[in-house]
Amino acid sequence: MKVLKEVTDWDVAYRQPNHTYLLDGDKMIAYKKWHEGNPIFGKSGSKLFSRSRRKFKELPYVASEWGDVKPLANTITVEGSKGNTYDVDLDKESCTCPGYTFRGHCKHIELAKKRVDLQAA
Repeated sequence: MKVLKEVTDWDVAYRQPNHTYLLDGDKMIAYKKWHEGNPIFGKSGSKLFSRSRRKFKELPYVASEWGDVKPLANTITVEGSKGNTYDVDLDKESCTCPGYTFRGHCKHIELAKKRVDLQAA
């Protein structure tokens, strides 16, 4: 899961509210109006999230702030080297980290596989 806080500085003529979004890959799961309050959930993963002409700051995902969000079936959350958390989907061998987004592979996938192997032993 990934949390994005919108920080777009809108022109006065096109003023739009900025929100905080909970994403699973490129699909929006929930959002918080004006970055506050309880999350508003849509149909789980039904809406593709557009980033065009908008600016965002990635925030750490804290499960307790988003209520009863269930992770994907075979997903493991791992901690990155700078303290950020990323979700690794072991079925698809994909990760939510920026490195995977750009290169198509990352060290978090191998870390998650090792963790599963250790738990199975």
